[in-house]
Amino acid sequence: MRTRTLYAQEQLDALFQAVETDDVVDPDVSLPVPVPVHFSEDDMRRCLDLCVQFWMQEARPAEMRHLAERLLISTDLPEQARLRYKHVRASYKHLRFALVLYGVKHRPPRLFAATVAVMGHLQDAFRNRRPHATRGYALLLRLLLSRPISMIVRREVERVRLDDAAGFLRFRRAEIGRVATWLQQPQITAHVFHAVRKVVSRQVSFYDTLHVLQPDDRLWKMSRFLSAINGLMGDMHDDLVRQAGTGHRDYARDTFALPHDIRWRLDALIAAYPTTDATPGVA
Repeated sequence: MRTRTLYAQEQLDALFQAVETDDVVDPDVSLPVPVPVHFSEDDMRRCLDLCVQFWMQEARPAEMRHLAERLLISTDLPEQARLRYKHVRASYKHLRFALVLYGVKHRPPRLFAATVAVMGHLQDAFRNRRPHATRGYALLLRLLLSRPISMIVRREVERVRLDDAAGFLRFRRAEIGRVATWLQQPQITAHVFHAVRKVVSRQVSFYDTLHVLQPDDRLWKMSRFLSAINGLMGDMHDDLVRQAGTGHRDYARDTFALPHDIRWRLDALIAAYPTTDATPGVA
């Protein structure tokens, strides 16, 4: 286990604000020219360290166990508790993005990934007033947040090994390439839509984190442009989940055309993102 850099509370607060606004739609921001894509292993290490510290501060297992227990009993949370649940889940999601981006395997540890997934399903369940699903996911989350499993999850996170800078770039290029392939179809399923959004969310999480550590106008523009896509897709995905939950949509099979305000932004990102080092505009 390597020694991690510890950051000041001001930087943790700045990351909290960035995560809070990672789905805000700014209609006026444009992509920087060129798009910055080349970063060092030290950039990756610093970003991961900040994300781990942010998660450890925000995601206290005892507090989350308490929220899960409340949902087991009442199947809902009051407004303040809902907000706290949202913030804790956001810290888990932000770290999951980091582990996928920077880790040599480019996937999160299994128990950590399972915890994040259950938290998302539980939130969807209580938001959409599905009491049986809420109790089932709350019980599962309570188990995953038990002290023994929480300790294993923390060890899993601490043992993640960083990829090198070339692997980091190769992974991000491959992700943008997958989005380009998916969007060649005139219509997509909600499942593919969600996969596209996860790519965007990972990208915005990186630029948000690095901008906290290294303020730069190009990083800020990337963050805001990606945040707009993330926000528009997030609102639409919430509707798709509601429709699936009420039986009005088959999440994996029914197709639809992307709205124009999402499509043009994704097309612009794909066109501007350097696919090789020979591409004009590589940062």
